Amino acid sequence: MSSAPDGSPPRTLHPDRRREHPRTVAGPRSRPGGRTARIRDQVLAAVHAELTENGYDALTVDTVAARAGVHRTTVYRRWRDVGGLIADVFAAAADLDWYPRDTGSLRADLAELNREIRDSFTEESSIAMALIAVSFRSEDAARALRQLWEDRYSQCEIVVARAIERGEIPAETDARALLVAATAPVYHQVVLLRTEADPEQAAATAVLAARAGAFVSDDGAEP
Repeated sequence: MSSAPDGSPPRTLHPDRRREHPRTVAGPRSRPGGRTARIRDQVLAAVHAELTENGYDALTVDTVAARAGVHRTTVYRRWRDVGGLIADVFAAAADLDWYPRDTGSLRADLAELNREIRDSFTEESSIAMALIAVSFRSEDAARALRQLWEDRYSQCEIVVARAIERGEIPAETDARALLVAATAPVYHQVVLLRTEADPEQAAATAVLAARAGAFVSDDGAEP
């Protein structure tokens, strides 16, 4: 998704920093750091599994510890309670090294982003769906989820910035408005209607609207 949630300007993505990226919302992955990092990965993977299989109501420190293969006191000492575990799940997702792919065109960039969104919600045992469900049960989780999506939108602003640099859309285009318009149909179809989503169509429609100036902000409009 596009623009940065904190309102910061789009960042230029250096080609050397592009890499294969995980899903828009993804689980923890292995990282250097020794035993502490390994335990964190095990515990967060256990939280993911418990949420997707049994739901928030069944989530306890004891079930997570058992599933992770670590002593319950280890979990209590580091995460204290279920709230701490959920908070760290969101923190781990926010820490993922992810960039929107540069395909060379706005339409293809948005379509690729929509495919990632669709896949993250339709994959088996979707953690994205599980975290949305948790956000309706916990205000802390709701705040964390809002911030996570804000961060993802912020990271995606580069998609709009590249399109402006290529001359595909007006320079005054509001990145957030365009990104929301391009991705909203996928969320609506997959999460609300539970039907097939068409990433290409949603992207194409948003690009047509952007080229026509539909997302030019009031501040950037001609007087």
